Amino acid sequence: MKVSYLGTGAAEGIPALFCECDFCKRARAGKEMLRSRSQVVLDGELSIDFPPDAFYHNAVFGAELSKIKYLLVTHSHMDHFYAHDFILRGYKYARELAPISIFGNAEVLEVFEECTRRELREDIRSLIFLHELKAFEPVVFGDWRAVPLKAKHSSKDPFVFSIERGNKRILHLTDSGMLPEEDFIFLEKEKKSFDLITFDCTFLYDPVSESARHMGVYENEKIFTRLKEAGLVREDTKKVFTHFSHNSAPTKDKLIKAEKEFGAIAAYDGMTLEL
Repeated sequence: MKVSYLGTGAAEGIPALFCECDFCKRARAGKEMLRSRSQVVLDGELSIDFPPDAFYHNAVFGAELSKIKYLLVTHSHMDHFYAHDFILRGYKYARELAPISIFGNAEVLEVFEECTRRELREDIRSLIFLHELKAFEPVVFGDWRAVPLKAKHSSKDPFVFSIERGNKRILHLTDSGMLPEEDFIFLEKEKKSFDLITFDCTFLYDPVSESARHMGVYENEKIFTRLKEAGLVREDTKKVFTHFSHNSAPTKDKLIKAEKEFGAIAAYDGMTLEL
């Protein structure tokens, strides 16, 4: 399985759009890494989330978004689901596109209709299929299987995902605070180990409150330990940190420290892994 981390920043990106903090100033000056909003593409045909920076991912990293067949949406926040762009999937903007299936909670589907109703042509709409997801109810599309798990986030019924194709399996944990107990119970019953886990590392080394809707490295490690105790990870399971916020100043030195300390990979925009 090919896993492409096209966007690795939090909602505001790095540098943050309207921020003049020292870290964002350094990023604008080319002294810190730029980070666009969150998008991960699997095998070139399945996208996890679709941010307003999808155009950038296409132009800079060569992401062939016309070949995306399936879209799993974690939640309706704009940085993870920028539905407006789907009005461009046809007419004079694109040619001969295949159908796309979009999977998300009820709010995601409402946002799609709300954001596209003024400009979406019927001939484009006819090739977009919306599917409502429910927590813990597996969905199969093509030769993929995905299970929406509960996330701790502010959007109504947000999800994280367990995704598998063939003998490869990943766990995508963005956006979320510490996972609810229900997720661990479900995963333990499935009794399948993961080849890769993508962690929400918004706060990096900053303190995280009990009510937080994102995580940092210590919360990530707690979840990994719990999964290990349940036999759901192996020695070769990859850990990837992503979704970094400018507020935590993810400098190169901090990220190298996190990689060494936790045996993880700090994702960067355009990074691709092969499983």
